[in-house]
Amino acid sequence: MIREATRSPLEIAGELRPALLRLARNLRRETDALGVTSHQATLLALVDAQPGLSLRELADAEGISAPSLSGHVDRLETAGLLRRVRSQDDRRRVGLELTLDGRAILKRVRARRTTWLADRLAHLSDEDRERVEAALPALRRMLEPRP
Repeated sequence: MIREATRSPLEIAGELRPALLRLARNLRRETDALGVTSHQATLLALVDAQPGLSLRELADAEGISAPSLSGHVDRLETAGLLRRVRSQDDRRRVGLELTLDGRAILKRVRARRTTWLADRLAHLSDEDRERVEAALPALRRMLEPRP
């Protein structure tokens, strides 16, 4: 049964924010344990989702300038996690793609984060897990671009 929210968006946000921050902090720890930062894992995931993405496109997706992102990409390249690849169609275009090591570390990051979350969910009651599951569509909508 759907009931009307009894609290304002501001009140709900005040309670939701610290919970999300703590979840994010714990997920970052899981990532850091693998020797990459959460930001690096995010960059790897974006390149994995769109192989051939240019530095400019990646910077736009992250909402930062290309020069600011360049150092991060350099470090990932030096670590052997991604590489720059010149386009065969347009030799001026340089795209990014994951290396085998980059794919492997991204897979480990995702597995570790998922395992951490699954462990926490397993300790909830069935009713609480159902509530979390029911909230997923609304949480996804919160992340959609606003008109």
